[in-house]
Amino acid sequence: MNDTQPIWIRDPQAILADGAERGIVVSQGRIVEKVAAGAVPVTADAIVFDAGTHVVVPGLINTHHHFYQTLTRALPAAMDRELFPWLQALYPVWARLTPEALDLAVTVAMAELLLSGCTTTTDHHYVFPAGLEDAVDIEVAVAKRLGLRVLLTRGSMNLSQRDGGLPPDSVVQDEDTILADSERVVARHHQRGEDAMVQIALAPCSPFSVTTSLMRKTAELAGRLDVRLHTHLAETEDENRFCEDKYGCRPLDYLEQCGWLGARTWLAHGIFFDAAEIQRLAKAKTTISHCACSNQILASGCCPVCEMEAAGVGIGLGVDGSASNDESNLMQEVRAAFLLQRARYGVSRVSHKDALRWATKGSAACIGRPELGEIAVGKAADFALFKLDELRFSGAGDPLAALVLCGAHRADRVMVGGRWAVTDGAIPGLDIADLIRRHNGAARKLQAG
Repeated sequence: MNDTQPIWIRDPQAILADGAERGIVVSQGRIVEKVAAGAVPVTADAIVFDAGTHVVVPGLINTHHHFYQTLTRALPAAMDRELFPWLQALYPVWARLTPEALDLAVTVAMAELLLSGCTTTTDHHYVFPAGLEDAVDIEVAVAKRLGLRVLLTRGSMNLSQRDGGLPPDSVVQDEDTILADSERVVARHHQRGEDAMVQIALAPCSPFSVTTSLMRKTAELAGRLDVRLHTHLAETEDENRFCEDKYGCRPLDYLEQCGWLGARTWLAHGIFFDAAEIQRLAKAKTTISHCACSNQILASGCCPVCEMEAAGVGIGLGVDGSASNDESNLMQEVRAAFLLQRARYGVSRVSHKDALRWATKGSAACIGRPELGEIAVGKAADFALFKLDELRFSGAGDPLAALVLCGAHRADRVMVGGRWAVTDGAIPGLDIADLIRRHNGAARKLQAG
């Protein structure tokens, strides 16, 4: 394909955009036209891609993940546990991560995301055992190989068990090392502007694994470098009790004391905020990544999405770690979020379009990328195209609703920045069978010790 020649994605079966019944035209990585019913493009010499058998949606955006955890899916030692004992079972395994194993884990996670219709993903990597100091660099290299747009977070933990935290000493780093490497990865990898393919954010893991000093200094560094901030917050009642016992306040109060409550920050989970705290989040323009599958598997609770949106809190979706989900399929996460929130709020308050919005425009707001997540002129040419030719879709009347209600899980085509990253349900140049073989081998080795 000639990257300089416009492409008309023509006559889709359905499209999540008004006034684009005959499709969209993309050029130089951007949407340059929406083609209404009965119209033809004004753009000359466009290559035609016939989308007559496809449902087109904006590229899905994943706002919370832990790629390395694909190596510990369905691990017996961690099954049927709540968050804190689940982490305690897994930390010793994750302490054995190697660069080679991480490369495989990241490739599996990113490939699964791409194939599910995800065009932009975040990752929260906070485990840095000896020898894995270049973890973020490894992730950047994989993203470039696969053509996925990423916001990778330089995570951190420095509050180990000996200091009253949860993680063992073997997976934490000292404050100076963390801050120096945070500045290094931003300087080396962070791209600015609407066409950015790789961005970096700073992401101390959680109040129970990071010191107050590191929380505050990370916020100061993010402000100086002008990058975003991310952490887990209000995921469990155990976390609330930890903060009250250790810091004498609730998690959101602690976050504000550390200089985190603001528009630069997006938070994973956000289950246990009270009504007053939700108003404070809205006023600060701090956003939430809703992780429906993980919250159900760990029985953590349910994010009060409707109350948050009513107050003005932005909501995105995250698949969360592959050891608590246990998959990296964002389209399946859309369905899970729809079902969970529909069960909580009823049929009149949550629709399939809400769930798709959370995974697109909502997620784009979470990560500070308003040029993503929407099919509109001037926005990035990031799309997911699904076919409805499986048994699960037979008889469906509304193609867009069918993606959610009938359980779409694999895209046929995915475009990122005007380039096809998935064609005919496959990632060009990636041998999936070989990847599975090598990844399974690495997982067995890691789990065996």
